[in-house]
Amino acid sequence: MPTALLQHKLDHLRALLSEMGSVLVAYSGGIDSTFVLKVAHEQLREHAVGVTAVSPTFPSIELEIATRVAQEIGARHDIVRTDQLEIPEFVRNDAARCFHCKTDLYQLLETIRQSSGGTHVVDGTNLDDLGDDRPGIKAAREWGVRSPLVEAELSKADIRVLAKEFGLSNWNKPAAACLSSRIPRGTPITIESLRRVEEAEDILQAAGFRHVRVREHGDVARIEVGPDEFARLNEPDLRAHISACLRKSGFRFVCVDLEGYRPGGISLR
Repeated sequence: MPTALLQHKLDHLRALLSEMGSVLVAYSGGIDSTFVLKVAHEQLREHAVGVTAVSPTFPSIELEIATRVAQEIGARHDIVRTDQLEIPEFVRNDAARCFHCKTDLYQLLETIRQSSGGTHVVDGTNLDDLGDDRPGIKAAREWGVRSPLVEAELSKADIRVLAKEFGLSNWNKPAAACLSSRIPRGTPITIESLRRVEEAEDILQAAGFRHVRVREHGDVARIEVGPDEFARLNEPDLRAHISACLRKSGFRFVCVDLEGYRPGGISLR
């Protein structure tokens, strides 16, 4: 059972969403936006809609998860298409990349909100996110997107506890990030790079690795897995299999980052 403080935060979240009347949830299938959609659906029923924007930067496996979890919740789930590769400022891949990506998303959601007569667009930003460098949060504020998890003072740990209590199947899902985050800053983003990175990560996930990133450095693939998974990655047969598969995906060299998987890690030259 949640503690008294956590129950108070949950009650506050419920009240916030109820007061909004209707919401479009920027829903990626990650635990934060999932939890917002779950509580919004609980409070608002058909007036809570999860919207997932699919583009070349969004991994196919994440769309599969988002679709499945929305069905488990019973919430309406709309999928819309966009393409950040049509935005030159995004393709340039500088420090403002995430700002341009989120601006594209929130502009799209605002258009949907206006056409549907909805009242609010909400996201899954949580209290811990405010301590990070998040250009996407700046974009959200510029487009009037509300962050009910922040307003209710819910941290990532809080959300995982409550999500488990609610029986959400993805309560312990590792954090995800768009595929463009695997490309070193300053290196233009291409569809070929995104597809190669996605294929490489699919190979590692299919092999059973839980925390995975494959950073592209030209023809070099830099693998990040959790430090507790290093020993398994170093098993000769598995290592040879992964190396062969990644080479087939288009990489010439395959290496392992000895610092391991780091949430929010920046891929640098």
